[in-house]
Amino acid sequence: MTHVVTQPCCGDAACAFACPVNCIHPTPDEPDFATAEMVYIDPQACVDCGACVKACPVGAIKPESRLTADERVFVELNALFHADSDVGNGLESPTRPAQAPVPPVVRIDGSRRLSVAVVGAGPAALYAADELLKQRQVRVRVLDRLPTPHGLVRAGVAPDHQHTKDIGRLFEKIESHPGFAYELGVEVGTDVTHDQLLATHDAVVYATGAAVDRRLDVPGEDLPGNATATDVVAWYNGHPDHVEAPLDLSGDRIVVVGNGNVALDVSRVLLSDPESLASTDIADHALDALRVSRVRVVEVLARRGPAQAAFTVPELVGLLHHPDLDVVVPQRELLDGDDVKSRLLREGTVAEADPARRHVVLRFLVAPVAVLGDGSVTGLEVTRTSLVTGPDGVVAAVPTGDHDVIPTRAVLRSVGYRSAPVPGVPFDPVTHRIPNVGGRVLDVPGGDVLPRTYVVGWVKRGPSGFIGTNKSCSLETVNHLLSDVAQGRIEAVDRPEPLRATAGVLDREGWLLLDAHEREAGRRAGRPRRKVVDRRRMVDVVEAARGGR
Repeated sequence: MTHVVTQPCCGDAACAFACPVNCIHPTPDEPDFATAEMVYIDPQACVDCGACVKACPVGAIKPESRLTADERVFVELNALFHADSDVGNGLESPTRPAQAPVPPVVRIDGSRRLSVAVVGAGPAALYAADELLKQRQVRVRVLDRLPTPHGLVRAGVAPDHQHTKDIGRLFEKIESHPGFAYELGVEVGTDVTHDQLLATHDAVVYATGAAVDRRLDVPGEDLPGNATATDVVAWYNGHPDHVEAPLDLSGDRIVVVGNGNVALDVSRVLLSDPESLASTDIADHALDALRVSRVRVVEVLARRGPAQAAFTVPELVGLLHHPDLDVVVPQRELLDGDDVKSRLLREGTVAEADPARRHVVLRFLVAPVAVLGDGSVTGLEVTRTSLVTGPDGVVAAVPTGDHDVIPTRAVLRSVGYRSAPVPGVPFDPVTHRIPNVGGRVLDVPGGDVLPRTYVVGWVKRGPSGFIGTNKSCSLETVNHLLSDVAQGRIEAVDRPEPLRATAGVLDREGWLLLDAHEREAGRRAGRPRRKVVDRRRMVDVVEAARGGR
């Protein structure tokens, strides 16, 4: 018997810290905990102590005896990724160290108070706040342009992945620290400037993420009927900026260009039985729209082959075992590889669709050429591709010249993300990141360090990694910030209290009142929560709760 990591894994790596026999690791070709898509437990080395279960923030680890039928595949996957490993029971290998995967926090003299503003309230921001608050005499003020915190955990994780959203319990612990404060509904560059934040805080940490979708750069991309997968995710998750449906649900087919985890999430949610989603925290307006949706097929397009697919193994497993839909791969000849993704697709998909069932079609070796239509989308022209391996070992997709047309009323692009600049803060328009070295912001790419200004998360390193990746990313930045304090680069001076906006802005107490309201409304409906999606309504709920006490 052993313990097994299942698909809700968030990449936090807390389980690896807790394991007394060093048997939890990424795959052999992903030695870095910070970038691995998932971690796996060596069944030969596991001693069934259960320490990892308690450490996991999203409930992703279970004893083998408690796995559901759909989770049994992870027993084999955990064993497969450790088949040739010599790691376990304290042994070391050249690629996977036995020591903790991230360095300890730098410590500073706690005799003076340190005030830090964190811009952004998603996982990277809260991990940074957590590391800062481990110090004595530290105050952290977290600002976000939205009136609700938690970033992609609230507005990006699919509603049928409630286990992943359990990491919110960790965020609640961070928020409960006496040195923690929220100011939600405040936008840097509009309501407050970077210079004002520096004048009232010892340091400023930017954690603004990457919310802008990359474009396809093909003709017809701006026709009505085009949308982004990110817009759809924000819509069904109740993001206040995305209440209106971004896509036409009156047709029977939607095409998604891109095959990462977000593409699979959107496909799965759009084709799920709405009544199965009614027990989740999906936004009410999205649930109502899905109940009358006529979509029966979602085609997911990939330039390269199954082995190079951008989706992760856990996300694929979740799709293959979904009870409401079938997964179709017409190109069976592409599934002969011995890699894990090809094998799972070979065993878990069909070649032809059952017209009586909703289904996802995974179409490989195709690339978009043009979105077709006169006034609105009627189809997507694609070219077939072939794979070419370059001298550096990178597999590239090269157009063959053979074209096809996929009829559809809606095209969603899901081909990556980039960050947007923050007014008053340096920004690299080439990499779409805040230029930095280890989280210390530079005045220009390759230039000098900007005093007392730091960055974490996707706007620091680019849109890569998972929720837990932000833990080590934030620790690196916070360690540099604390080192600057210890070495006198951040002067110990009295700074004025920051000016605080009031109208439409929620503090920590306000967020807790709104959170309690949503949870109670959800409880009455048999759901985790029912989200308030209108900004004015959020403030009204908080004011009513305060007045009723």
